Amino acid sequence: MEMEKLLLKDPLVYPGEDILAQSLGEIYPVYAVLVSTITSTDFNLAVDWNYYKDGKAWLCKVSFKKKTIFWLSVWEKHFNVSFYFTEKTKSAIETMAVSEKIKKDFNQSKAIGKLIPLTLNIEKEEQLPDLLKIVTYKKQLK
Repeated sequence: MEMEKLLLKDPLVYPGEDILAQSLGEIYPVYAVLVSTITSTDFNLAVDWNYYKDGKAWLCKVSFKKKTIFWLSVWEKHFNVSFYFTEKTKSAIETMAVSEKIKKDFNQSKAIGKLIPLTLNIEKEEQLPDLLKIVTYKKQLK
């Protein structure tokens, strides 16, 4: 199985709407719906694209006030959304009304230091309600 490629690797090319539309292709509308939802007054999140030298790619940090909610990266056929939880905050995911696959993948996640990653590969709009439930939970954490 061929690994998908991480996109947006040129530090000189800022991922504006046109670049994102070109990179994401047919899943760009899903990305657009997500961004318009999370930046609306319901969620009030900030979207900030930066080039990270360690990963040699552009990543989108999505935050609420000073708190990072998730990171977004662009791949060939999807975009990844990565949340990070602690041992203390991860148990709520088990009881959340999200897909069993998300729970199963999260349970198998290896901790990175004290943080446990929860990564979703978003390919279609039907995945957004689960993602938004996790956003809501992460946002209200202290």
